[in-house]
Amino acid sequence: MSEHGDSIVPFNPAELRSGEPACKTDINVLRVDLRKEKSNKEELKDSKKPYDGTKLLQDELNKVSPYQPRPPSLPKPVGLGMEGKNISFDEKLRGRRLRNSQESLTDPGETGSSTDSLKDAASVNGQGLASGRPLDLPPMETPPFMIRTGSFSENDESPREDFDLNKERMKPSRIILSPLQLTSTYPPLDNSAASASLRTTNWIDRDCLDYSVVGRRGRSERLQRNLSDSRLLDTMVSDNASVHSMKSTYSVLNPIRPRDVRNRSFLEGSVLGSGALLGAEELDRYFPERRLGIYVATWNMQGQKVLPYNLDDLLLPTDTDFAQDVYVIGVQEGCPDRREWEIRLQETLGPYYVMLYAAAHGVLYLTIFVRRDLIWFCSEVEHATVTTRIISQIKTKGAVGIGFTFFGTSFLFITSHFTSGDSKVYERILDYNKIIEALALPRNLPDTNPYRSTTCDVTTRFDEVFWFGDFNFRLNKARGEVEAILNQGSIFKGFQEASINFPPTYKYDIGCDVYDSTTKQRTPSYTDRILYRNRQVDDIKVIKYTSCSSIKTSDHRPVIGMFQVKLRPGRDNIPLGAGQFDRSLYLEGIRRRITRELKKREAAMKNQNNSTVCTIS
Repeated sequence: MSEHGDSIVPFNPAELRSGEPACKTDINVLRVDLRKEKSNKEELKDSKKPYDGTKLLQDELNKVSPYQPRPPSLPKPVGLGMEGKNISFDEKLRGRRLRNSQESLTDPGETGSSTDSLKDAASVNGQGLASGRPLDLPPMETPPFMIRTGSFSENDESPREDFDLNKERMKPSRIILSPLQLTSTYPPLDNSAASASLRTTNWIDRDCLDYSVVGRRGRSERLQRNLSDSRLLDTMVSDNASVHSMKSTYSVLNPIRPRDVRNRSFLEGSVLGSGALLGAEELDRYFPERRLGIYVATWNMQGQKVLPYNLDDLLLPTDTDFAQDVYVIGVQEGCPDRREWEIRLQETLGPYYVMLYAAAHGVLYLTIFVRRDLIWFCSEVEHATVTTRIISQIKTKGAVGIGFTFFGTSFLFITSHFTSGDSKVYERILDYNKIIEALALPRNLPDTNPYRSTTCDVTTRFDEVFWFGDFNFRLNKARGEVEAILNQGSIFKGFQEASINFPPTYKYDIGCDVYDSTTKQRTPSYTDRILYRNRQVDDIKVIKYTSCSSIKTSDHRPVIGMFQVKLRPGRDNIPLGAGQFDRSLYLEGIRRRITRELKKREAAMKNQNNSTVCTIS
């Protein structure tokens, strides 16, 4: 007698029915008889309740651990089970299927087969093999649909009337959804902080500082977080893939590894190509297309003391999509207060730009502003001046030049004012020749291409040269006389100029768009020009070349030009500027800008308070 009240009869092969395998029926009986009926009335009363195979199986599992060793027990006699009652083959089949369905419902993973489940159940109940040797059992397969749902076939009937098959079928099962497939791939994201696309796509709205939308050509939304977050750095692996992922997902700035700080200095740096501050890696990060945007403006101010109230039209025209990387402003016959002029320029450009350098020769002013995040890639700045007057103390005519290196490309900017007068063409040619010979640049900066430089022409010693100003050239003679002048003296050799599609910029009546109405009746002329020259062909690309007609405080109209310049990587063995700029000018310009905005708000509020609203009752 077993612990469940079953009788254990020794195995006798003679008692088997003829033609029936010895192990098939016995094993089926063993696997079906997981529950036993009791003889007392309480157990008979409980047996009328719906069959709960799940609870019975859990109780059996709690009693006997599947990992606890147990001695094998003898099999029951053929045809005996359920207190010795004879069970037909059909009833055994129905019982087996019922057991399969119940185990399928209790299996949380729903991945096990019915054969394995029956084997586990048999081992849990302690009913094993007779005589301690394993039996070779044929696999009993169950249709996959029955395994998943635990349902009966159409020809089968429930073994018990009180078993609610519909409730069992309504039990939820785990649903595995297939992964979503993208209909199209995302376009590549530029990792450049200065690229044209990221200048606006990485803009963060003031009302939503915690989020930013990367929206170029339908890109997905990405959360922008600070790379200084320790939780992020702890979860990322320090390798190239992680660095690129952090760079493109969480910030525009690149993360800095400690070994990078150890291996290079940001003041002199390494002369090697890899890891250099001015090398190809840094250049491609900031300028993937290796193009620098330059804005050049030239204006003869006629010595006016009163500056225009607003310089936005001069530096920030509304018909352009983006501000440029470098702003270069040259002035001839400048205002008496040069510092005030520079403050007004800083106030107009705002906190995004800093003044890299400024130089003057009398009333000739030359000022250069760069984006504040590009200041570290500039070399030391040098300047030189040349006077073309016979008396050197009079500094109204001449030139001032500024030279520096940005990454591996050298730049030279020259603003000049040539001799005026319709008949003084030869004097202007002499002015040009004197400037290119006497302008002593560069001094300490290395020449990026000394094999193409000459000692008699400063414009050959730099990669990119911009020459602008009031050249005072006027063609009011006969064609034969003009051709004779051109044959006698060739100037601006190697320079180019974009097509002129704007009216002559000289000479206007102040405050209006009327050309000279005085008794002299000067002929309108294109005296204000912007020329450029490059060592390599097609290094400079013209974007815009026009005049600023809205500024009318002088008899000249300003001329502006926008250019895209090819950049090349450099080496850190040049004297770097180390981020130097005019800090006091920067602070004063920002203070002026804030004050101007506050005054505008106060005026708007005053107008709103003074206005009256009429109502009709």
